[in-house]
Amino acid sequence: MVKHTMGETCVPINPQRVVTLSSCTLGNVLALGVKPIGTTNEVYVEGNSLTSMNGDPKGIKLLGLSQPNLEATLLLKPDLIIGVDWFKPIYPLLSKIAPTVLGEIDYINWQKHFSFVAQSLGKQEVEKELWERYYQRIKKLKQALGSRYQGKKISFVTLGHNQIYIDAKNSFAGSILNDVLLQRPASQNRDSVYGSFPISLEELNKADGDILFVTTYSSGGNQFLEDKQQEPLWKTLKAVQENHVYYVDFMSWAATNMLGTDVVIDDLYKYLVNTF
Repeated sequence: MVKHTMGETCVPINPQRVVTLSSCTLGNVLALGVKPIGTTNEVYVEGNSLTSMNGDPKGIKLLGLSQPNLEATLLLKPDLIIGVDWFKPIYPLLSKIAPTVLGEIDYINWQKHFSFVAQSLGKQEVEKELWERYYQRIKKLKQALGSRYQGKKISFVTLGHNQIYIDAKNSFAGSILNDVLLQRPASQNRDSVYGSFPISLEELNKADGDILFVTTYSSGGNQFLEDKQQEPLWKTLKAVQENHVYYVDFMSWAATNMLGTDVVIDDLYKYLVNTF
């Protein structure tokens, strides 16, 4: 029996035909060593609507972006459906297809959903191993960084269609930067309800730091970034002037799942250790 946002559900031991609802659930299931047969993914990035992380999307049927196609889901004959609580309105329909469990989605507490997914799959031992591996990687990265970034500020911003977002301290990527003991600019050294907050072009100085990581989540965001790079304000940023701007993958840095942690840590090695 698994407790979830809709009550309690009896789930199969060692399910073989899992369907995931949401990109964060998908990444967690893949990290735990289970390949789902179908998934939704609310994020669509440049034609890649499954994952550009370390998981192999081949053989996973895309069932929809914001909502699953129920007929297609039924045809897959799943034995377990795992998702997040924004699918509550269609829970009665989903539970008629297969045992369905919906966990709380909390962008500032991604670890909680990972534990929920592990419990639903009966993979608590694998979860424990993955946490041990995560903290071992964090420890090694801290050792590799040494004191070279002491006093340096690490900024992370996301550009969407005509909008700039700053990742707060309690975002997914922010939690990893915090674990590595990397410091954030004063404007980003705060918590936010959703882990990020928008700024205007006039506030672009809030995005500055000694190191600036940048990502975009749409083709509109890519064009917006190109336009902003021509702005005089962009060119005044310290990270831009010192050529310390690094472009990273949105699907990984905003993953809110265990699978994405490897890519963020790899990028921190790539840009902060190997380029020093």
